[in-house]
Amino acid sequence: MRIDELREERVDHRFKGLPPDADGRTLGELAAERRSLFDGGFTTPLLTLSAPALEHNLAQLAAYAAKHGLAFAPHGKTSMAPQLFARQLEYGAWGITAATPHQVRVYRAFGVRRVFLANELVDAAALRWLARELAGDPDFRFVCYVDSVRGVELMDAALTHVVDVVVELGAAGGRTGVRGAAEAARVADAVTTARHLRLVGVAGYEAPAADPRAWIAELVELARDFDAAGRFAAAEEIVVSAGGSEWFDAVAEAFGSLEPLSRPVLKLLRSGAYVTHDDVHYADVTPFHDRIAAEGSLEPAFRLWAQVLSRPEPGLALLNAGKRDAPYDLGLPVPQVVRRADGSAVPAAGLTVTKLADQHAFVSVTPDGGDLAVGDWVGLGVSHPCTAFDKWPCLPVVDKAGRVTDFIRTFF
Repeated sequence: MRIDELREERVDHRFKGLPPDADGRTLGELAAERRSLFDGGFTTPLLTLSAPALEHNLAQLAAYAAKHGLAFAPHGKTSMAPQLFARQLEYGAWGITAATPHQVRVYRAFGVRRVFLANELVDAAALRWLARELAGDPDFRFVCYVDSVRGVELMDAALTHVVDVVVELGAAGGRTGVRGAAEAARVADAVTTARHLRLVGVAGYEAPAADPRAWIAELVELARDFDAAGRFAAAEEIVVSAGGSEWFDAVAEAFGSLEPLSRPVLKLLRSGAYVTHDDVHYADVTPFHDRIAAEGSLEPAFRLWAQVLSRPEPGLALLNAGKRDAPYDLGLPVPQVVRRADGSAVPAAGLTVTKLADQHAFVSVTPDGGDLAVGDWVGLGVSHPCTAFDKWPCLPVVDKAGRVTDFIRTFF
């Protein structure tokens, strides 16, 4: 598929929050109308994306990676939005990171040519598909994790085409990945005897480690040890990859000391949540918040609009957005602005979301917010982009004037 084809999709009941009177129009036609978010027929709840914030964030991480000599493969699982993948690639991304075979299939359907799968792939059907995809497209570059001898055996048995792999380093009590250098060497040695696997590097995810900086140093040392032992003899370049959205500054610092190795090094950063950032979790943990504030910033691009449905008690309001609409695993939505029936907007003083039900948000209302009325629109900041995008198959992109200029389709 081509990205432009997404704008040819017809508006209908599949896309919550879009104007009912727009049914039958294409998303491109609706975007061209530049309707106001507030009086253009959009219904609540509705999660929107800020066009200026998206542009800022795309440019910011591209500039940061370039400054520090990093290749960038942003994690596509965050958005599963091919239109955003295209923008990330336009900003110089090496490729897109995936977590599952389904995600790789989505990427390939939209022409992504370089994919880093940050997991071991042991599903025989998916491996057979991958082999066909690689055989049919010599420009397709694919790299994935291995973290067990058994996994290596399963991959080798199902494949009919050589696949580049990196040994995944894990951390005690963390997620996947080998525990320690000895097990890493055992897995690497299994790769060297496999018919359809080629060892090209080491990788992992630092956030689950008790000491992320120490873990990153261990990953760098593992790359040096493997290289000194000749384990990358079949590789044209050595891939060393890490970096979520919380510790990419530490990754950049450690990767800066990698050379010299026997082959060119692809230092691959994989941060994904940066593309929209957030108002809760990542607002506090991004390195731009404090550790490298002088090097830039990220801006929250999400805003969830919900409507006041009920004021059953003096200190309570119920909004028409809940767990089906907003992330809640890393923090509840934060009321930011109230838009009244007359079109005026005021800060959401005295309002706090205390819990979410499936379709409702419970809002504590102090005397400062006591004039909140049924029918008012409340704009909320949200947390954790990875569990925000997945609730919305289509998200309006809004400019500074509050007009909808585009729509982003997701494929979860």
